[in-house]
Amino acid sequence: MNTFSTRRARAAIVALAAGSLALTGCSGGGGKDSKDKSKSDKDAASQSTAVAFGTAAESTGPAPAVKDAKSGGTITVYQRDSFNHLDPAQMYVSDMKVLANLVFRGLTSFRQDDSGKQTVVGDLATDSGQMSDGGKTWKYTLKDGVKFDDGKPITSADIRHTIERTYAKFITDGPTYVQQWLSGKGTAYRKALPDGPYKGDHLPKTVLDTPDDKTIVFHFNEPQSQLPYALSMPGYSAVPDGAKDTQDKYDVAPVCSGPYKIASFKSGKSMKLVKNTNWDPKTDAMRHQYADGFDITFNHQASDSTKRLEADQGEAKNAISFSNAVDPTLTKQVLDDPNASKRLVQGYQPYVWQMNMNMDRLKDKKIRDAITYALPNGQIVRVNGGSYGGEIAGGLLAPTVAGYEKGYDPYGKLSHPNGEPEKAKKLLQEAGKTGMKLVYAYSNTEARQKEAVVIVDALNKAGFDVQKKEVDAASWYEQMGKVDNGFDIYMTGWGQDWADASTVIPPSYDGTQIQNGSSNYSHINDPHVNSEIARISKLTDVTQATAEWVKLHKYIVEKVNPAAPVFYTKTLQLYGSNIGGARYSSDISYMDPNTLFLKK
Repeated sequence: MNTFSTRRARAAIVALAAGSLALTGCSGGGGKDSKDKSKSDKDAASQSTAVAFGTAAESTGPAPAVKDAKSGGTITVYQRDSFNHLDPAQMYVSDMKVLANLVFRGLTSFRQDDSGKQTVVGDLATDSGQMSDGGKTWKYTLKDGVKFDDGKPITSADIRHTIERTYAKFITDGPTYVQQWLSGKGTAYRKALPDGPYKGDHLPKTVLDTPDDKTIVFHFNEPQSQLPYALSMPGYSAVPDGAKDTQDKYDVAPVCSGPYKIASFKSGKSMKLVKNTNWDPKTDAMRHQYADGFDITFNHQASDSTKRLEADQGEAKNAISFSNAVDPTLTKQVLDDPNASKRLVQGYQPYVWQMNMNMDRLKDKKIRDAITYALPNGQIVRVNGGSYGGEIAGGLLAPTVAGYEKGYDPYGKLSHPNGEPEKAKKLLQEAGKTGMKLVYAYSNTEARQKEAVVIVDALNKAGFDVQKKEVDAASWYEQMGKVDNGFDIYMTGWGQDWADASTVIPPSYDGTQIQNGSSNYSHINDPHVNSEIARISKLTDVTQATAEWVKLHKYIVEKVNPAAPVFYTKTLQLYGSNIGGARYSSDISYMDPNTLFLKK
């Protein structure tokens, strides 16, 4: 992403007609390639093609060595926002996914090779999963030697506990795919285990079975060909069964299983990662442990981290940012700097930056349409780095999703990049709401503050009376995810969890999923949309399903308009001169933390 956090937040299965699509890789480099904007469409399209499920051999560690990699030293990390959650089940914001890749492990993961090709492999499991019964049953076997950072072996009881605790009421911000597939759509799954496993209850063995310490079996009522993708998400990373799961306090001291563990965390100030001595590289097909650790400090706006990394002095030579992009106002300066321009990673991200319109408060579509026409998408893109930060969006499906239609633009944002204030003003007049107060929330970052100036000016010109409300960036999605958030409009970025529209439309626009922490930020609860989501979700032919998702997407955008599309995002990241192994990860959508090392 650029200078904001997004949620998302990602094999063809020949045996199943539903051999669904997921991300493939496009690696980003530095130097001249970093200036090649013509690659954007190709890079985006490459991420919408199928990713294969890996075999046991492909899931076996250690991960292939990174060229010229050396061990030792500490990598410095400049971050804008502190981590709002450390409990993996609460992790759904993209900067948290970077951290999760270093400290947590789940049953599966995405592995990327040097060419950018990705494979879903077994992480804690021996492979990406053994499917039977037409996709209704999936069996996983744990690898030998996988442990938590305290040395406790990871067993099937821990994996069962990991899944079951996501049913608990205090888990509100993480993914819900697996819970819904096991126990019911929308929020109905909570009824299957309302207290999670904490009062001694468990899901029936006919739903989730652990016949021995090494085996986990998922039983679904319907085929679920996409389970290996879902299980790779940080939200399903292993949490130990027992006293160390402190329930709603687990955010304070999570138990790690990746190559690094959290040595200290001062919220809003700093975090220190050190080597997890109980991580065995022979069990891990994707991660390395080259650096001795990571020293992370927060409150670095993009301008600050960019200036430090471009200057490349002292500790900055050993520095990166997990998620800060090059500051938009400094992009040209960095690209023109011969020393900095060779230290860049870029990539086309899967996010659509959109203006959510709270449908509990903005019930008249004419008002929502007026807001959409008034928004100056082109100016907003310029604030976010121009062509290096993104492209004007016409719809709510990103170019990285199967089914994306280039040129789809029902509100004329491509032809009128500065908005259409007169059309917006007329719609507002027709609605009888000229001068209407509009409570607009935005986060307290440099880019969002600059963006707010542009947006408020455009909406006021269209006849609104905009009331600005600044919100802390670190808790942005938690605040916007509240059903009663008190705001009329607010921007979010949503990206597919894998490159299928089923990971965009249901989580974002299904009215049956509305609850605190839900990603249905507009609170759309349209009967046709809800019923179509239920119908399409049952289709097993991926081509047919994709076509149906596209039709439903058009209905949502044109007939309901819960969120105005603003832009599709890209990232351009800078790193210090002593950093080796820097590349773009199409799964994480940032610089890949798993391949980094210090050259000397």
